[in-house]
Amino acid sequence: MNSWIGLVVALVVPQVVGVAAGAATARSIRDWYPRLTKPGFTPPNWLFGPAWFVLYILMGVASWQVWRAGFETEGVWIALVVYGVHLLLNGLWSILFFGARRPDWALAEVVFLWGSVVASAWLFFQVDGVAGILMLPYVAWVTFAAILNGAIVRLNPGFGSGA
Repeated sequence: MNSWIGLVVALVVPQVVGVAAGAATARSIRDWYPRLTKPGFTPPNWLFGPAWFVLYILMGVASWQVWRAGFETEGVWIALVVYGVHLLLNGLWSILFFGARRPDWALAEVVFLWGSVVASAWLFFQVDGVAGILMLPYVAWVTFAAILNGAIVRLNPGFGSGA
């Protein structure tokens, strides 16, 4: 496959995950999320879209860098499989938190998401140092999101039904 076509695919795949997650979350962002008690360090709502767009671009470029190393290169296959798993977990977090309105379930799931993001970054770094570095802002963001998710669960006890 042409390298530029590969780059386009690598950039589009995470954006598709983001759009799908956004579709699952749109209603809750308007009518449920604003009613939750949130900690003082919660970013403004307008920041989430641009932040995710940039993070998806960075991870897309990182995955392209790994893909370009070639499947004959040790570690490429497993790095891309773990990357794919992390994308699924990324989408699942939004579905649980916003779609199902279950921050408690999302908090349990974010442990696996965080682990898969860290594993992706580490495996990418083993194949291509730049690819691993490009994943570091995403590691930081998911770490922050997990802390924010935990604070929301703590500040909103009893929402187990997704109220």
